[in-house]
Amino acid sequence: MVKDDLQQRLNKANEITLSVKGRKSGRDIPRPVWFVYEGDTLYLLPVQGSDTNWYKNFLANPTLKISGTGGRADEEEIQVRGKSITDSSKVESVVRKFRSKYGQGDVKKYYPKVDVVVEVPLSSSAV
Repeated sequence: MVKDDLQQRLNKANEITLSVKGRKSGRDIPRPVWFVYEGDTLYLLPVQGSDTNWYKNFLANPTLKISGTGGRADEEEIQVRGKSITDSSKVESVVRKFRSKYGQGDVKKYYPKVDVVVEVPLSSSAV
């Protein structure tokens, strides 16, 4: 997928499909997730924070697959590497971005624990 095409799709999308490799099964596990895209960075906020299963799988293998940015089933998937962020001020900064995009009420409702963020640089993200 061309970088400019990916950026355009992310700017229009509210949800992406994120796949992580199961730490026990070794299989790809896809799941829809909300995200914030800023600059060349994608921010992911696990719904149950550090207790979220996809986040635990990510810690075991930080390679992620992202698709669904255009809503087509045949859409190309990209592989990227993410980085866990646990610094509370950085996490809060991302939470504010989520509140701005999705609304304070929905973020409070769907994200009861916000102790971690996954940061995915897309500028040099090919795995």
